[in-house]
Amino acid sequence: MRVVKEMVREEIRVSIFSWNNKYIIKYELGPMEQTFKLSEMDVLDEADLEVFFEGDFFQEVKGRFDEMGKSFRAQLDIL
Repeated sequence: MRVVKEMVREEIRVSIFSWNNKYIIKYELGPMEQTFKLSEMDVLDEADLEVFFEGDFFQEVKGRFDEMGKSFRAQLDIL
């Protein structure tokens, strides 16, 4: 597995890996993570992956983390 890029954007750690002819895009925030996979054949240049760090897609990732966090905290309250 090759690390293509790592960064932190708005407290979310973003890692991109190249593995088995796929790009794996992983977002991490606290104890939660979201992972997306896409074929390397769908990307002409690694710089094209920047679209996953901005705009509507990134806003949806942040919103999903909010939902995940609420669910996780609610479940922890049951313990």
